[in-house]
Amino acid sequence: MASALDNPLLFLLVLLFPLSAMAQTNGTISLGSSLSTSDNSSWVSPSGYFAFGFKPVADKNLFLLAIWFDKVPEKTIVWSAHRGNLVLYGSKVELTSSGQLVLSNNQGQEIWTAQVTTGSATSAAVLDTGNLVLLNSNSGITWQSFDHSTDTILPSQILDMGTTLSSRETETNYSSGKFELRFQTDGNLVLYTTNLLTNYLYNAYWSSGTAGTNSQMIFNQSGYIYLRQTNGSVHNLTLGNIVSTRDCYHRATLDFDGVFRQYIYPRNWAGESWSIVWSVPSDICTAIAESIGSGACGFNSYCILDYTQRPRCYCPPNYSYLDSSNTFKGCKPDFVPQSCEPGGSGEEPRPQFQMTELPNTNWPMSDSEGYNSKNEDECRGRCLGDCLCALAIFTGVNCYTKKLPLSNGTIGTGTTKALIKVPQGNSTSQFPFQREMCFSFLEQEGI
Repeated sequence: MASALDNPLLFLLVLLFPLSAMAQTNGTISLGSSLSTSDNSSWVSPSGYFAFGFKPVADKNLFLLAIWFDKVPEKTIVWSAHRGNLVLYGSKVELTSSGQLVLSNNQGQEIWTAQVTTGSATSAAVLDTGNLVLLNSNSGITWQSFDHSTDTILPSQILDMGTTLSSRETETNYSSGKFELRFQTDGNLVLYTTNLLTNYLYNAYWSSGTAGTNSQMIFNQSGYIYLRQTNGSVHNLTLGNIVSTRDCYHRATLDFDGVFRQYIYPRNWAGESWSIVWSVPSDICTAIAESIGSGACGFNSYCILDYTQRPRCYCPPNYSYLDSSNTFKGCKPDFVPQSCEPGGSGEEPRPQFQMTELPNTNWPMSDSEGYNSKNEDECRGRCLGDCLCALAIFTGVNCYTKKLPLSNGTIGTGTTKALIKVPQGNSTSQFPFQREMCFSFLEQEGI
C-alpha cells in the first residue's frame, strides 16, 4: 500500500490537517493540540456522547469554553471553564507542550488555566462520562472537570463534602447565579440563596436533613443519586425506579431558578427537551421565605408555578419589569409613589390614589403595620391614609400594610387578597398572569 510520502499532494494534506483532529484519532489529546473559535471543531469523547470546545452563545462573536451533550439536538452544556465568562472570536484553548490546559483571549492573553495539582500532564481526554481529564505518563488523572463542577453533575460523578454547585445567572447566562447547592462538611446537603454583590449567604430553603451522617454524594452509573453515609448505608435522593443510563442520558442541574432537578433524555430520540425525573424543592415560590432578600423572584414581583411546575415571575398592576429580558430581576412602579409632603398653596395638585386587587396574593415579609379588621373598606382606607403604604393584605380577619420593596411574593389558593395602591384612572389589568397561563395550558394540551 502506498504511503503519504509516495504522494506529495496527500503528504501536503496530512500536514495541513488540523492537529486537534489528528490528536483524537485514538481518543487521546496530545500535547500541543489546540482549539480555536475560528475552526468550528471540538474534542469529543470516544463514543461521541460529549464534546469540549467553544460554544457560540447569544452572539456569533461570543463563545463559551464548555463541555456539552453532543448527540442531544440542543447541545446541552454541562460544564464551562472560567465560570461562564465569554470570550471573543479569535480566542484559543491549548494543551501546551508543558502539559497545561490554557485559555487565551483574542489578544493572546492567558485568562484561565486548569490548575494541575500534582505532576504535569502528558495528554488529555474527554471521557464518555462527560469528564474532561488531564493525564500523566502513567495515565493517572492530574486534573479533571468533575472536580470543578459548575451547575451540573453526571452519572459516575462523586462529590465530597465541601463541594458547591452554583446556578447560572439566567437560562442563557452561564455566570454564577444567586443559588447554591452545598454538600456541607457536616454531611448535610443544603440549598441557599446568596447576594451576588456581597456573597452574603441567606438562610437555607431546602436541606436533606442528614447532618453528621454522610461522607459522599454519588451519582452512580445506573442513574441514581444518593448520599453515602459513614456507616455504609445510603440516603436516596432519586426515589422509585429510573430509566437506565443505557437507554437515556442523565444529568442533575441546579437550575437558574433555584430548583435542583434530575433530567433524562432518550439516547435514540430527536425530541427537543429533557424530561424531569424529580426535583427539590417541590415549590420554589413558597420554599424561600425570610425577612431579607427578594425571594424566588425579584423585589416587587410575585411568583407562581406554571403547568410544568417551573416558577414564573409577574409584576403587580401598574408595575413593570426592571429588565424585560430577565423577569426574575424584579419590578418597579410605573408611577410616582404617594407623596408624604403636606400640600400647600401654589403647589401642583397631588395625584389621587385608589386600591386595585389581586386575589390570593401575598408578600408575607414586607409588613409595616398590622390591624385587627374584618372590614375590607377599612383595610383599603388604612393604606390610602398611609403615604408609605404600597399595598395592604386583607385576610378577612386582619389587615397588614406593606412598604416597598416587596419581597417573597406568591400567589395561591385561599381568601387572602392583596390591595395595591395605584393612581386613580391608571390601573392596568388586575390579573396580568392569566393570559400567559392560558397560553401555557393551550400549549400543554397541544392546541
